[in-house]
Amino acid sequence: MSRFAQTHRVLFWEEPEYDASLTEPEVREEVDAKSGVIRLTPVLEKPARWEREQLRDLLDAWLAANPSEGPLVRWYYTPMMLPISEHLEAACTVYDCMDELANFKGASKELLDLEARLLRVADLVFTGGASLYEAKRDRHSDVHAFPSSVDVAHFARARGIKTEPADQAGIAKPKLGWAGVVDERMDLELLAAVADAHPEWSVVVIGPVVKISEDDLPRRANLHYLGGRDYADLPAYMSGWDVALMPFAINDATKFISPTKTPEYLAAGRPVVSTPVTDVVRSYGELDAVKIADTPESFVRACEEAMALSAGDDMAWLDRADAQLARGSWDRTFAEMSTLISAEIEERGRVEAVVSPTGWPDQGTHYDVMVVGAGFAGAVMAERLASQSGLRVLVVDRRPHIAGNAFDHLDQAGVLIHQYGPHIFHTNSADVFDYLSQFTEWRPYEHRVLADIDGKLVPMPINRTTLNVLYDLDLKTDEEAEAYLESRAEPVEVIKTSADVVISKVGRELYETFFQGYTRKQWGMDPSELDKSVTSRVPTRTNTDDRYFTDTFQAMPLHGFTKMFERMLDHPNIDVLLGVDYRQVRDVYSHDHLVFTGPIDEYFGFRYGKLPYRSLRFVHETHDVEVFQPVAVVNYPRQDIPHTRITEYKYLTGQVHPKTSITYEIPSAEGDPYYPIPRDENQQLFKKYEALSVAAGDVTFVGRLATYRYYNMDQVVGQALATHRKLAPSLLGKKEATEGKAAVAA
Repeated sequence: MSRFAQTHRVLFWEEPEYDASLTEPEVREEVDAKSGVIRLTPVLEKPARWEREQLRDLLDAWLAANPSEGPLVRWYYTPMMLPISEHLEAACTVYDCMDELANFKGASKELLDLEARLLRVADLVFTGGASLYEAKRDRHSDVHAFPSSVDVAHFARARGIKTEPADQAGIAKPKLGWAGVVDERMDLELLAAVADAHPEWSVVVIGPVVKISEDDLPRRANLHYLGGRDYADLPAYMSGWDVALMPFAINDATKFISPTKTPEYLAAGRPVVSTPVTDVVRSYGELDAVKIADTPESFVRACEEAMALSAGDDMAWLDRADAQLARGSWDRTFAEMSTLISAEIEERGRVEAVVSPTGWPDQGTHYDVMVVGAGFAGAVMAERLASQSGLRVLVVDRRPHIAGNAFDHLDQAGVLIHQYGPHIFHTNSADVFDYLSQFTEWRPYEHRVLADIDGKLVPMPINRTTLNVLYDLDLKTDEEAEAYLESRAEPVEVIKTSADVVISKVGRELYETFFQGYTRKQWGMDPSELDKSVTSRVPTRTNTDDRYFTDTFQAMPLHGFTKMFERMLDHPNIDVLLGVDYRQVRDVYSHDHLVFTGPIDEYFGFRYGKLPYRSLRFVHETHDVEVFQPVAVVNYPRQDIPHTRITEYKYLTGQVHPKTSITYEIPSAEGDPYYPIPRDENQQLFKKYEALSVAAGDVTFVGRLATYRYYNMDQVVGQALATHRKLAPSLLGKKEATEGKAAVAA
């Protein structure tokens, strides 16, 4: 909120306090001197049945007396605040779901009902971790995961502090510490077990005791409860610890937590021992710095291992932790949230063209086919089934727009951007190009990419110019460049992985410079762990051709991808429902066949477990300059830079505008599925789902997610065209047979 307060008026409405001496309810106002956030605390005489009405009146009166010129954003940390404020007209409503509050001790009985109401009215839902994202994503059409960020610089001060606070300095070392609320989420027996196992250790607990009794706390000579401390002082306390503890109980209250403590402790330079909280395991479990243990005995052993790590000379564990911390910050979280809110407000101000219908179809309407997904696979299938086979089609998409990940729109500055990162069309298939040409005119465009190598911008894929600039060479011919690469290449007997592909072609130095860091960021794993197909997609050239693609057809839709999709779906046999999960309407609108383009594992309820995907997060910015960078895309291969690339859209669209908009692309383990991760074990898991899909006679699976393949746009179009040719005869036969029976019955 302090970051939002730099550009907006931020009102933080607190829960009510009570003062029996009051004659009239009031609002106490406090402006935070550092951030500018305005804290508003309603004060009532006493709790009463009409309390909500009093609070609503107080809020209305304050806003009337302190009007704001800008749009109002309603931001909820708890659904309990909805009844006093839902009447306010807002440009955007955010539900910032930081925990599964209904599972907490003493939670209100009406909290679940209020949350359901809030989910209905919210425009955006933010979740404080991956588990919460998965719990909420099917309950709303626009959910975004924002795992705990951390003020790294603040907690990193612990690494340089030599003098501990006085109340901790006298406690004997070694010290194991906890900083946070002490409530029903803490496993108190586990805390006692650590103290009992090593009487020579000191366990320091910093934080207030809430919702449990002080009498419940285990008491030991080496257990020290220091009480709550100021946020600013926490690094000084952590500076004296050898190990940081996270002894969470594994219960309903911790099922969905994503503790900020983990990155805070790591930023302070302390190894962490935690119980198996889901989001800790998923986000940090592979780090040497984070030990996971599920029993008192294993937790004590993990503390012993962490103690040895802390005392050792090898600090590689800390370097790996720092690399992970560099990928997340409050600044980046704020930028992404701000972008989503701005886009929502902009969207509210204009009507997105939905080809049809203008309203919900009549529930008595029967469709030959329901198509799930309005991206390339779904739109092509719907268009072909409607226009070529004469079938009645209903397209359903849980996003509020058509075009899937290719969706483009004018941002607040009026610049045409791609909401989900750059989409550049290229193909060698005349059939695919001719098909799409029915729905768009084209703008010729050849894509060029530069890689930032320590400040030098060089062509990517690697070509002769790249080598000359990077190594100050003067290679003049293809033969000279080929000889140079051969001199660096390291033979690999059997090429199995992405690392093998590159090292065998160009050697280890170029592999580490261009591919290793980029691939680790993009896929969350080393190239040596990925199938060879990943880096095989990127060629190495000995000429000076600096085009990223060499396909026969390279062009961009003249008026954008969304316009092309609008024309594709503009057919009297096609109805479209947006912002709706197909499961909500599958039984409402009768249909003979389903075409599914979403994740195949999701369709089958994750029966065999989840298929691994890589996701992306996008930070959109507008700059008051005509040009931001020399080409459309600049790659950033270094692993310590969180984004993989920056895209400037005016190169792609040809738009002339005094400003320019760019997008930072940050790979993520959590979020919407974008890229199937190409590994053998993942393919084996997919084969199980594929067998289920073959047995499901009334469903056809099409597209990247439904077939778990890393397809380009043109390949998805080609697959959909081929699927239609194969599927149409059987659907038409079924329709004719049904109509024939109906005619006989009549």
